[in-house]
Amino acid sequence: MDADTARAAFAEELRYIAHVKSGRVIEAFGAVRREAFWGQNPGRSRICRVAIGTRRRMIRVLPIIMCCSPSMPKGTSTTDIRSSGQRLLDRLNVKAGEKLYHVGAGTGYYTAIMAELVGRTGSVIAVEIDPDLSQRATLNLASYTNVEVVEGDGTVFDPGPVDVVIVNAGATLPMPISLSSLLPGGRLLEPLTADSGRGSVLRVERLASSNGFSAKFVLAVSIFPCAGARTPKAERALARALADGGQRFVQALRCDDHQREATCWLHGEGYCLSIHPVER
Repeated sequence: MDADTARAAFAEELRYIAHVKSGRVIEAFGAVRREAFWGQNPGRSRICRVAIGTRRRMIRVLPIIMCCSPSMPKGTSTTDIRSSGQRLLDRLNVKAGEKLYHVGAGTGYYTAIMAELVGRTGSVIAVEIDPDLSQRATLNLASYTNVEVVEGDGTVFDPGPVDVVIVNAGATLPMPISLSSLLPGGRLLEPLTADSGRGSVLRVERLASSNGFSAKFVLAVSIFPCAGARTPKAERALARALADGGQRFVQALRCDDHQREATCWLHGEGYCLSIHPVER
């Protein structure tokens, strides 16, 4: 089996392991050379430490295995093919020609998937705060003319008006810059996590009819923290809300100034996740 065949088989397997339904998402994962994001010499074999049962072993990984390995190298946003990355992209319904903002690009693997989804008529702005990872992402994504990699803080960088925002790190509150950047009909995916790194991914959509935001939690997640998008006060409030449960009833994100109400699942400073549906 050659690398292209192995990559295509891996992508097809996502239909069953990650429950991906979109054919466009399958094609995108099949098109991106995963092995290129493992390091500077993807054509050579590498020695990797992997878990085998309850023990860890050093094994030699060939490039063909990198194409379909369930693991990804340090610096990527998702570490297992059964995790959230593929399923979330499936639910986001990214369209060709859209402008996408990716916060937490890592080495750029998922940025490349997003670039495939928006196509040549679309564009991706990828921000990575870690200088080393940002440099690696820039090199890895050099062949993608529709991708711009920026080294910086994605919580304050202004990407301009965008159709989609994807945050690949755990925050304690919805990021204001991301919300203000969304065009009508725009969608945001952002993991909200407590200090344990566990939480749920929030999907927000700016409604074209009312300029309000619908919101719902779509998937449980465990992910590393997002620098600049966490405050102690917001983290305590989120931890209490997650412990109490009921996030499945959330239907709207409110950014208006109001007193806490019975419909407020999580009432913060300048934002509120409400169980009452947004007025359309």
